[in-house]
Amino acid sequence: MQKLTNKEEEIMHILWKLEHAFVKDVMAAIKTDKPHYNTLSTMIRNLEEKGYVSYEAFGKTHRYFPIVAKEDYRNKFMNTAIDNYFNSSYKNVVSFFAKEEKISVDELKEIIRLIENQD
Repeated sequence: MQKLTNKEEEIMHILWKLEHAFVKDVMAAIKTDKPHYNTLSTMIRNLEEKGYVSYEAFGKTHRYFPIVAKEDYRNKFMNTAIDNYFNSSYKNVVSFFAKEEKISVDELKEIIRLIENQD
């Protein structure tokens, strides 16, 4: 599974949300820095070539849908990020967010409860 560019990830998030979409639907969902229609169409075809999306043909137009689940993509690249930036340590990940004040004590307690209640 190839890492996607930021714009490709943005498109995939739209497709994951919409489940099925024509290029015009994806274009309408892009909030900022809208590419030209033909550029967006090419980017979606690139996602198809990379194995992330497929399509149904309706005459000359295509309706695209994701074939890689959001969870699968997230798991693959979160694990890669943790390996590359946190020495494969989830403790380092949590510590990083605590130091950056991105996670509260209550959230940490909730994580501990989740861990303790796993069977």
